[in-house]
Amino acid sequence: MQAILVSACLRGVPCRFDGQHKASSEIEEAVVGREVVSFCPEVAGGLATPRRPAELVGGDGHDVLGGAARVVEDTGRDVTAEFVDGARRALAAARHGGCTEALLMPRSPSCGRGVVYDGSFAGELVPGDGVTAALLERNGIVVRPAPGV
Repeated sequence: MQAILVSACLRGVPCRFDGQHKASSEIEEAVVGREVVSFCPEVAGGLATPRRPAELVGGDGHDVLGGAARVVEDTGRDVTAEFVDGARRALAAARHGGCTEALLMPRSPSCGRGVVYDGSFAGELVPGDGVTAALLERNGIVVRPAPGV
């Protein structure tokens, strides 16, 4: 049975920034027959639940990993270190669990794949990946956005 890393909020854990979760029947169907490793990189990186909304500023997760962008809360507080630490912990969990694929929360500054919020906190989306998605991809783990979220 092939293991898959899944954002913990998609598995019903109330760990999103707003203290909610995003579990759905589509997610459960997507992981049927798979060993699931549930993980929240933001909580693992030391952030509380609930917490202030955060977005990528100056680029996407690949740029954060390269030191050219950062992650900031809507108050302006820089939480880049927490996001990078959480991404590293997610990669370690994926490796430990034998995961070759990840199903992550769309649009998130951690887990977003293909599209993320633009850093203006105005709900605008731009092409890019979150910090965790970028790190997993760089390490050969196929990252997919969750269906129906």
